[in-house]
Amino acid sequence: MTRARILVVDDKENMLKLFAKILGDDFELVTAAEGGRALSLLAAQEFDVVVTDLKMPGADGFEVLKAAKQRQPDTEVVMMTAYATVNDAVEAMKQGAYDYLQKPFDPDTATLAVSRALERKRLKEQANNLRKELQKLHSFHNIVGKSRAMQDVYRLLEQAASLDITVLITGETGTGKELAARAIHDQSGRKDRRFVPVNCGALPSELVESELFGHARGAFTGATGVKQGLFEEAAGGTIFLDEVGELPLAVQVKLNRALQEREIRRVGDNTCIKVDVRVIAATYRDLKAEFQAGRFREDLFYRLHVFPVRMPALRERREDIPLLAAHFLEKHARAFRRELEGFTPEALRALMGHDWPGNVRELENAVERAVAVAGGHEVDGRDLPSELREAHEGGLPIDALVKMPYREALETARDRFSRDYLFALMREFEGNVTRAAERAGIERESLHRLLKRYGIRSDDFKPER
Repeated sequence: MTRARILVVDDKENMLKLFAKILGDDFELVTAAEGGRALSLLAAQEFDVVVTDLKMPGADGFEVLKAAKQRQPDTEVVMMTAYATVNDAVEAMKQGAYDYLQKPFDPDTATLAVSRALERKRLKEQANNLRKELQKLHSFHNIVGKSRAMQDVYRLLEQAASLDITVLITGETGTGKELAARAIHDQSGRKDRRFVPVNCGALPSELVESELFGHARGAFTGATGVKQGLFEEAAGGTIFLDEVGELPLAVQVKLNRALQEREIRRVGDNTCIKVDVRVIAATYRDLKAEFQAGRFREDLFYRLHVFPVRMPALRERREDIPLLAAHFLEKHARAFRRELEGFTPEALRALMGHDWPGNVRELENAVERAVAVAGGHEVDGRDLPSELREAHEGGLPIDALVKMPYREALETARDRFSRDYLFALMREFEGNVTRAAERAGIERESLHRLLKRYGIRSDDFKPER
C-alpha cells in the first residue's frame, strides 16, 4: 500500500525533528525549513497533507496554504501557530485549512490532527470519484455494486438467465430481489415476452388461486365470465412470485403441480391448460424452517429450490454504500431537478456507519429525503434522517472496523466517540456553548471549532421560544 505523503514546513529545526520522529515511520515525510522552499516543493510534487507554521521568514503559512490548494485542491493543510496568532489560524481555516495546532502541543495531538486530515482527504476523494465510478461497469441490469459479494451474485444471475430453470431468490427485505429477478429475465431468451411480478403476500387469501390460475364462468359468486390468470398472462415470459412463503397451503399444492406438469387448471374448470412460463420466486423467510414447522410444503420447497440465489444484506457489502448513495443521489436529483455535486465527507461517514436494517431500500429513502431538503450544492450530515445524524451507541460495528487498517480504525472510532460526546454535551446544556465548554474543560473557541468539524450546530439544541 502506498504511504501517504506529508510535507512539514517550519523554520525551527527542532520542530522538523519532532515531526520526523512521530510521523517518519508511518508516512513518507518531506520537510522544508522555510516557506519559499515549500512553494518549490508544492509546485513539483503532490502531497496528501501539508503541516505548516503560520509565521515564517519569506513566504508565510497563508502563501503555503494558497499554493497547496491551487496545486491539488484535495490536499489538507494543518496550520501551526503560537497563542498570539490563533485568530490568524482561524482565518486560515476560513480560507481552506483543515485544522490548526496551537504551540506548544504534544506529539499525540499532532499525530491525531494529521491522521484526521488524511481521513478527510480520503473521504473527499471518495466523494469526488463516485460519479466516475458510476460510469464504470459496476452495475448489472440496474443492480449497483462492485463488492466481491455482488460480483458473485452477478455471476449466478448470468448463469440463471442462460439455463431457463426455476430460480429461488432469498434475502432480507429491501435487498433487491425483484431487481435480480428482472435482471435474469432481461438477459434470458424470454426477454422479449412479459415479466409479470406478483406480490403473493398482498393477494387476498380467497382470491389467490383465481389471480394466479384464473377461473371459469360461474366458478363462484361474481365470476360472470372466464378470467385468465397471471400464469397465462406471463405465457412465453417470466412470472415472479415475490414473498412466495405467504401463499396458503392449498394454493401451494396447485403451484407445485403447475411447476411439475407445466400446466394449470382454472378455478371451476376441469380442463388443464399447458403453460410455457419461467418461474422465479423470492422470499425473506427461511423456507426450510417453514416446511419443518408445517407452514410450507416440503415438495414445493425442493421444486423451487432448483437454482438458489441469495441477495446479501447491505451491512455485508458496506463498500458498495458510497456507490449506491451516489446512484440514488443522481436519480433523485434528476427527479427533483436539483443540481447537487455529491456528499460531504461527514455525510459519507454517517452513511457508512449506519447498519441499514432496511437495506438498499432504506438507503434510497434516506438519500431521496436528503436530496429533497439539501440547502447547498452537496448533501451534508444535517440533510440526513435523524437516526443517521444522531449518535449511535457503541459506534461503528466491529465487522466494519476490522476491514480498515489499525490506525484508520482507531481514528474512526475516536472520531465517532468525539461526535457522540459533543452531541450529548450540546443536548445536556441545550446548545449553551459557554457552559458546555466549562464542563468539557476546554476553551469556548476550541469547542466551537470541534462543533464545526463534526457538523454539529449549537442552535439545533436550543429550546424553542
